[in-house]
Amino acid sequence: MYALVDCNNFYASCERVFRPNLNGKPIVVLSNNDGCVIARSNEAKLLNIPMGAPAFKFKEEFKKHNISVFSSNYALYGDMSARVMSVLSNYTPEIEIYSIDEAFLKLEGFEYFNIDEYGKEIVKTVTKSTGIPVCIGIAPTKTLTKVANRIAKKFPNKTGGVYIIDSDEKRIKALKWLAIEDVWGIGRKLSKKLKQQGIVNAYQFINMPNDWVRKQMSVVGLRLKKELEGNPTNDLEKLKTKKVITTTRTFDKNCTNYNQIKERVATYTISCAEKLRKQKTNCNSLLVFVETNRHRHDLPQYKKEVIIKLPYPTNSNIELVKFALKGLRTIFNNKYSYKRAGVMVMDLTPEHIVQLNLFENSIPKHKPLMQTIDKINRSFGQHTVKLGSQDLSKKWKMKQENLSPKYTTNINDIIVVNA
Repeated sequence: MYALVDCNNFYASCERVFRPNLNGKPIVVLSNNDGCVIARSNEAKLLNIPMGAPAFKFKEEFKKHNISVFSSNYALYGDMSARVMSVLSNYTPEIEIYSIDEAFLKLEGFEYFNIDEYGKEIVKTVTKSTGIPVCIGIAPTKTLTKVANRIAKKFPNKTGGVYIIDSDEKRIKALKWLAIEDVWGIGRKLSKKLKQQGIVNAYQFINMPNDWVRKQMSVVGLRLKKELEGNPTNDLEKLKTKKVITTTRTFDKNCTNYNQIKERVATYTISCAEKLRKQKTNCNSLLVFVETNRHRHDLPQYKKEVIIKLPYPTNSNIELVKFALKGLRTIFNNKYSYKRAGVMVMDLTPEHIVQLNLFENSIPKHKPLMQTIDKINRSFGQHTVKLGSQDLSKKWKMKQENLSPKYTTNINDIIVVNA
């Protein structure tokens, strides 16, 4: 059996841990530069605040309904996530951290346990230890745990936050209840296509012939069908190595100055390079893009990207910034006003495997330097050591007008108790 532990309204719940007066009140969390709504409490959902709502358009709505608005506090959310995962690791040796607020547990050898009581103990312990409420779905496959978890969240009073699909009767009932667009792995576009074939729920989907599913959805769709039938095809991923790494940001205001965008692209590239080194990989190509403000229909629109094939694999800040800025020069057009830029590193390979090149120096000559820079930045704070192409005065600070304190990661923001 597998279990999916999912934190309820995670970002909002993190804020409530340190602001308990917000329990039961509507909360929204905004994206970078306080752009759009990326998280909502249940109370905010009931007020019909949509996901992705532009903050400036809903400013009056927030005020009218007394909705608490927070800027994204990734330092806090990341640390609270690590605390939740640490508690979960005490309940099984096999765990896959799927996202910042989700984890799969493999419950192998638990035949003589009361799984329902065990799940409820996990819910109680995580909530008590971290303050973060969770729901758990338990089933024979990872895909079915998603279904079970959705039921646990939808009917918390009946399930106590834990729902188990442990029989064909429960499985079929759940699949008949689950809309096709809510199946894990079936997106909006594919669900629309399936609905045209008269398939509106998960049960109708698994009753389609295997040949038809494979033809319409490839082998991935066939695996999904088998998982919904109760036949596991996906085990836990022991170590998730990213296949691509992306850093993108929306600017706080439109920008036409090449040097400012150059600085941003250099900084985004260095962020990608740091993540490459952290997972001990190199990249063999990278993508750079720039984009105007697509919401400003009164301004001319422009979006351009370029892919640079590297002559050798690397994770060096110096090398990657050199190639990224070379790419930026080919796509930048000073006739436009830009709102967004980004960098993606691709074709990742293990750091210790380097294909030698007869005509290029592929020896990682910057490796000791990068290790030293990483060590200094970990000890004294991010961006303590920068490249000359970066902004040394940190003028490009992200707009975060409603940022809560970093309660758990910054000693200056620690909670003060008056006794």
